[in-house]
Amino acid sequence: MRGDGTRPAITTPDMGRARLLDLTRSLRRAGRMATGIDRVERAYLRRFLHDDIPVFGLIRTPFGYLLLDRRGMAGFLERLDGAVPWGRGDFRSGMLPGRTVQLRRAESDLRRLASARATRHRIQAMLAAALPEPYDYFNVGHSNITDRVMQAVKATGGQVFALVHDVIPLEFPQFQRPETIKPFRAKIRLLQKHADRLIYNSEDTKNRAEKQLQVWGTLPQGVVAHLGVDPATADADQLPGNLKMTRPYFVCVGTIEPRKNHGFLLDIWDEMGVNAPPLILCGSRGWNNAAVFDRLDHFSVQSQIQEVNNLPDPALSALVQGAAGSLFPSHTEGFGLPPLEALQLGSRVLCNDLPVLREVLGGAANFIPVSEPALWVRNIKKWEQNQPNAQHQDQNFISIPTWDEHFKTVLRLR
Repeated sequence: MRGDGTRPAITTPDMGRARLLDLTRSLRRAGRMATGIDRVERAYLRRFLHDDIPVFGLIRTPFGYLLLDRRGMAGFLERLDGAVPWGRGDFRSGMLPGRTVQLRRAESDLRRLASARATRHRIQAMLAAALPEPYDYFNVGHSNITDRVMQAVKATGGQVFALVHDVIPLEFPQFQRPETIKPFRAKIRLLQKHADRLIYNSEDTKNRAEKQLQVWGTLPQGVVAHLGVDPATADADQLPGNLKMTRPYFVCVGTIEPRKNHGFLLDIWDEMGVNAPPLILCGSRGWNNAAVFDRLDHFSVQSQIQEVNNLPDPALSALVQGAAGSLFPSHTEGFGLPPLEALQLGSRVLCNDLPVLREVLGGAANFIPVSEPALWVRNIKKWEQNQPNAQHQDQNFISIPTWDEHFKTVLRLR
């Protein structure tokens, strides 16, 4: 069209081109409850195995790199899902101290499933021998983002597509373990240098990430694709019998770390005192949170606050579904998958008033700034007295994003 001028080409994955999916995070997290990023990497693994396109998996171990073909990736997914048990740890997996039995078993299985292996200095040769040129490399787990990998992919005809979940360590270093901030910054700088396209889980994340990236130079092309939410199946029979659920209770799902702001909830429950409803914290204890851990261990209304972690998904879904409300007072989020999953289950959601949560949850959640604790108390007491009913989800309708929609955006499907 006249007047359009010359436009730069938009880098998109080629639907007929082989894919290389980095699965390093899935190995490192094997045997642990899947967090939001873990679920994303697993969703990509399922989708790429479903598509009739050549697909490979790349994994970094302490002894070098493993390459999985389709059969190996399917075997890995079966083990991640619990359909096939992990095998025995081999000799090499036990050479390094301080590693869990589960990680040793998983790494050993992947060596057995691998179609090729390479030392650190031979990764480029391994990719050149196995991958048809050109191909698309996907990294969606914030792991194995190194100059060595990026250069090897580029040198063997690969395009780099990476998903940025957030840049919270750069914006709020006080919420992170100090030793993680510098490596995270290095990863983001490598993506700014090498990525052909960055995938963002929200407009908010894109705006915040690009503000950081532009300091270092040219911005890679970016696309926003909300994460999908897997259908949930609730099974109350899998819940532990010691949970206090005989009266209206509230839940907070998430690792107990500074960013999630559990201390705010403890303040509220301390204010409500002995008349406070039960509060169930669903998540393991994280880092930099000694004061909160100490309060949990010696809380004045301890009988009303319980911690539970490592629940299977059906049990956690049942706990959330039966709650009087789900509470999310986070200081900052990259997307907000747990409150979205709570809405999918029909739970009422009360959360801090964050732009990204407004974007993702729309009008289906209740937003109150954590600077207004009295309003939180008022809302919680109201919900305690007014139980949700079957019509709640219809009254607060939200279109839950799906993985099909996510991949239509990311892969430019028609």
